[in-house]
Amino acid sequence: MSEITSLVRQNILSLKPYSCARDEFKGEAEAYLDANENPLNYPYNRYPDPLQWTVKERIAAIKGVHPGQVFLGNGSDEAIDLVFRVFCEPRQDNVVAIDPTYGMYQVSADINDVEYRKVRLNADYSLDAQRVIDAADENTKAIFLCSPNNPTANLLNRKEMLKIVHGFKGITVIDEAYIDFSSEPSWLGELQKYPRLIVLQTFSKAWGLAGVRLGMAFASEEIIDLYNKVKYPYNINMLTQRLVMDELEQADRKAEWVSLLLKERKRLIDSLSKMELVQEVFPTDANFVLVKVADANAVYRYLVTKSIIVRNRNTVTLCEGCLRITVGVETENDLLLKALEEYNG
Repeated sequence: MSEITSLVRQNILSLKPYSCARDEFKGEAEAYLDANENPLNYPYNRYPDPLQWTVKERIAAIKGVHPGQVFLGNGSDEAIDLVFRVFCEPRQDNVVAIDPTYGMYQVSADINDVEYRKVRLNADYSLDAQRVIDAADENTKAIFLCSPNNPTANLLNRKEMLKIVHGFKGITVIDEAYIDFSSEPSWLGELQKYPRLIVLQTFSKAWGLAGVRLGMAFASEEIIDLYNKVKYPYNINMLTQRLVMDELEQADRKAEWVSLLLKERKRLIDSLSKMELVQEVFPTDANFVLVKVADANAVYRYLVTKSIIVRNRNTVTLCEGCLRITVGVETENDLLLKALEEYNG
């Protein structure tokens, strides 16, 4: 039994996955009479490639991994949910995550009836790996680390993360939704070294495709095979696959967008830091900034009256008094800065 197999739920190990028509036949044919599709309205009458190989091959070439190490999901949320469905026995196993962090980890845990253990970050939002490891026990199947973290915007210390990736015997999930805006490299280069590592990325941020809903998980082929075994047969539709292929051919445009947003991020930070109502602008490696203000609730309500929407994080652990502000285009950022300069709360 491999180290991965020993972590998998027994019912998943014995699961016979659904075999769809496009799994059973590969290649091209003159007549497709196997899947009960309507023969009219080509090409949308045909089921899409259930494993999205064309898209995966292009992504793999860009990311420097093997296509068999790529899973595509309906947003990263599908890849997060599959951690629970594949590895966590309901009402028996648990997962550990930092706090504060992306809320869908806990939502997925609650939906799957799996205990969710929170380990608070230090006051400066830094990671204490030993506290995370100490929170785990023999029934801990996964540890979630978001870096750059949401909503705190900071990168977690790589040496501290490595203590978990190397020392924890379960699955370590590193969510890199914001990695394109970061000053440090991805963990994708570590996949060969750590077979229990899952790295999450997305098309929703730097690629500007949040409305398309396509998330990526990168892992060992053994883990990706388990994901493919459990996922719904045609989880990524044809339109999404085609649009994303077009976007992948314009990767230079994505790089230009990132460069533009990083410049706007710096301008936003510089301007916010000079404002009287701003108490602190926290370090960021994401496409947003976390800002502590004198009265977060009042400032948030004021911005709403100006038709400017930010995220009020005042009730989130360690984020009291904070607003999370996404970096917009120049005109959006100008509107925000002008409104805050005129605030008289």
